[in-house]
Amino acid sequence: MTATTPFVDPGAATERRSDLPALTGMRFFAALLVFMSHVAFPLYPGNQNPALPFSDQGLATGFMTFTGPGGYIGVSFFFILSGFVITWAARPGMRTRGYLRRRIVKIFPNHIVTWALAMVLFAAASTPANGLPSLFLVNTWTTDSGYWGGANMPAWSLTSEILFYLLFPLLIIPIRRIADNRLWVSAAVAIAGMYAICLATLYLVPDTPAIPGGGLSLTQFWFIYVFPPVRLLEFVFGMILARIVMRGLWPKRIGYTPVVILLALAYWGTLELPSPYNMTLVTAIPFGLAIGTFAAANVRGERTVLGSRPMVWLGNISFGFFMTQAIVLFWLRPAVLGNDSYGLWGGVALIVALTAANILAGWLLFKFVEQPAMRYLSRPRGSASAPPRVREPVGAASAAPPVREPVGAPAGHTATDPKDPDLV
Repeated sequence: MTATTPFVDPGAATERRSDLPALTGMRFFAALLVFMSHVAFPLYPGNQNPALPFSDQGLATGFMTFTGPGGYIGVSFFFILSGFVITWAARPGMRTRGYLRRRIVKIFPNHIVTWALAMVLFAAASTPANGLPSLFLVNTWTTDSGYWGGANMPAWSLTSEILFYLLFPLLIIPIRRIADNRLWVSAAVAIAGMYAICLATLYLVPDTPAIPGGGLSLTQFWFIYVFPPVRLLEFVFGMILARIVMRGLWPKRIGYTPVVILLALAYWGTLELPSPYNMTLVTAIPFGLAIGTFAAANVRGERTVLGSRPMVWLGNISFGFFMTQAIVLFWLRPAVLGNDSYGLWGGVALIVALTAANILAGWLLFKFVEQPAMRYLSRPRGSASAPPRVREPVGAASAAPPVREPVGAPAGHTATDPKDPDLV
């Protein structure tokens, strides 16, 4: 396959692509879950760790316990959503070169800016060896935990996004050829694969030395959570779900209330089930049902709270929000407030203030880095077409579906011009 070869068959049947603003709004909640888990347990691989929000040990422990799974499941949601959104946006005749250029521009400007800020403001002293691997997003391909969180710690998840982006032109070919009557079975096979990965983690990967209180060894944690090839199953699961919705096979009888209840039960399951089952497996089906249900509702023309203007705006900046959290938590918080902890209401006020500060930082990154980069760099020079307005999830932070008005950014995004077959 060359850079100018279409990786989606030009003769393939085209399905109607509707705007999916509800999925854009969803992205913010996933990014918020990750952020709250880091607020509750602000651990950085260095000496810049601020104090916990609550001075009372019981409050601090309870907050940490409740929000802890948010980091795991927020990242998993982004991976599933990325697979869904990029498949949804794929058009017959798309060219590999243009597709890869847009994906690189989507990730790297935000990443380079936040990596540099982190290194200058707080991370350089503790990441002299792993700074460059994290800059080039290859830092999770090693079992050495000293490299995983280099510089801007949350950006580690972009290494899995990059692998998926590179493989998508190959993966989309068999995914598009799955017969309609086998799509649901294929989704079930993807879930079975996640379960098999859990078993492989427990029985085939060395279980010592164990992480204190974690239930897994560092090598097991790396394999199930950090190692990029293992995370491909979540992307593929999202791709299959997109095909199900495209083909009009999503059951209309699945309502919003059952989905919300199932999501709540899944979150409870992450608190009760042991690792590694609580890291991706227990939430994969509920997340898939939520994504498919809200996408199908948008296809039917239904409006949802998640697709409202405020939620779409928050979804647009969610990649920036995800990428700036380490700067807010590990530099801004200690620089402005020191390392004080507070009582109940003081701790709540601190959490609200940190969230607001990170929303502002995420918007600044979106407004002055992500949008200009997509406007000026995502197309070859001299292109006569209008600049693409794309918003897709990325990464712990990262995707949102194509839309015809600004709706998206972990990735972000908004609108795909339906007349341009080469937009993702």
